[in-house]
Amino acid sequence: MYTPYLSWLLLAPVILSLAIIAAQRVGWRKMLLVEILHLVSISSALVLGLLVLRGVMTQGSVIALSDWLHVDALAAVFLLIVIVVGFLVGVYSIGYIRNDVKTGELSEDRVSVYYALFSLFLFTMLLVVTANNIIMMWVAVEATTLGSAFLVGVYGHRSSLEAAWKYVIICTVGVAFGLYGTILVYSDAVNFMQQPGAAILWTEIVKNAKALDSTLLKLAFVFVLIGFGTKAGIFPMHAWLPDAHSEAPSPVSALLSAVLLKCALLVIIRFSIILNQGIGPEFTHNIFLVFGALSVASAALFMFVQRDIKRLLAYSSVENIGLIVLGLGIGGAAGVLAALLHTINHSLVKSLMFCTSGNILMKYHTRDLGKVKGMLQAAPFTSLLLMVGALALVGSPPFNIFVSKFSIISAGIHAGHLILMIVCLLFLAVVFVAFLRVISSTVFGELPEGVARGEFKPYILAPVAILMALIVVLGLYLPPQIHLLLNQATQVALVGEPMVDALNLLAERGGAFLPLVQLGIAP
Repeated sequence: MYTPYLSWLLLAPVILSLAIIAAQRVGWRKMLLVEILHLVSISSALVLGLLVLRGVMTQGSVIALSDWLHVDALAAVFLLIVIVVGFLVGVYSIGYIRNDVKTGELSEDRVSVYYALFSLFLFTMLLVVTANNIIMMWVAVEATTLGSAFLVGVYGHRSSLEAAWKYVIICTVGVAFGLYGTILVYSDAVNFMQQPGAAILWTEIVKNAKALDSTLLKLAFVFVLIGFGTKAGIFPMHAWLPDAHSEAPSPVSALLSAVLLKCALLVIIRFSIILNQGIGPEFTHNIFLVFGALSVASAALFMFVQRDIKRLLAYSSVENIGLIVLGLGIGGAAGVLAALLHTINHSLVKSLMFCTSGNILMKYHTRDLGKVKGMLQAAPFTSLLLMVGALALVGSPPFNIFVSKFSIISAGIHAGHLILMIVCLLFLAVVFVAFLRVISSTVFGELPEGVARGEFKPYILAPVAILMALIVVLGLYLPPQIHLLLNQATQVALVGEPMVDALNLLAERGGAFLPLVQLGIAP
């Protein structure tokens, strides 16, 4: 029933991307037509994605194209991030790009290129989270590099072009390692499966994981972690990230940080499930704990010395990816669920912060924190957005990241990693100081001469305000549908398949809140 929705979810952005390019030849009101097609593209992705999510909630998974596309609960968590953040950031893009055209940063001809690439980038990320074919997963991750690199360098400045080339070179070399790991898993699986064609499907490999060679599995996972970890921004494979995030248009920076990093992380989780089912979780847990802790520590130190707001946010992405990886390394139902919850929470907060940094850039024409002063006088509501986002990123209550950070630390302590959690808390204190400096230096103080007072137009503020509302709401209340989805995703991460009985339990209770214990996956 839901299969056509999954197919159209991928087709719609591609078709509309081509339509946007074709609209460039229209002479009359060309920019308005391009914006309408862009809105249709992101809206169709949102609606079709929600329909696919409904299918996952009602029947456990949605498949298409002879099992080449497969959305289970784990993929559904990341699909939710792609469609929600993609839609809100896409709406924000309209006001941001209009300002770029007004100031001469972009010509009207380049606007259609931007929106066409935006839809293609959205398509590649949707393909990553819906792919069941492990080779297609790699192709999709590689395609995200091509789709987003042109967006990073869309302004054509020397610095943005340099960042784009650095992004392409580092990620292409890195993801090549991911290909080696993928081929190792496939070549081992094809040896014993009765139908060799099934050896390329993740769902089939997981079912036969115990038959795989343990040494090859470990080697493959190391390649996968290096390769896809480069795209995910895990330390020390994160070198491309600060430059690309800082030089790209702010909406693109939001997609890179809030969505793209998570897509690459999903592929790593997929391969870790194979390894865990094949030889047990100890190997992956130890690797995740090491790289997660290193990412948090290194990012905290880099953040403390940053004076460019977008580079600061870029290193914050490394820190939060580290926390997610740390949760996966802690393992168990508590650790994995906390990691997945933090994945959702961070995506919302980071997209808000990059969009807010876009407002700052439009107002002050600089990213230098030393020159951004008196925001409370210049743009009060944008100042509120910045303060909420910064407080959320450092894990202050009552915002959503407080819940997921607390859950990760709590899970780590209960799992016996007390010293490691204390060290992480110390580095998180450094992050708190770094963002406290941002709030104190930018929001308050005297407004520089030449900076106009006045808030931005409603269509610029509306999507960011929705993000702020989601951050506050998810900090106070977790809807039962999301809670169930997270539980199902945790089950997939632990044993490779969801519990369909839990779906029936939710229906019987009319959508009531379901604790972990009732779903049978509590530690």
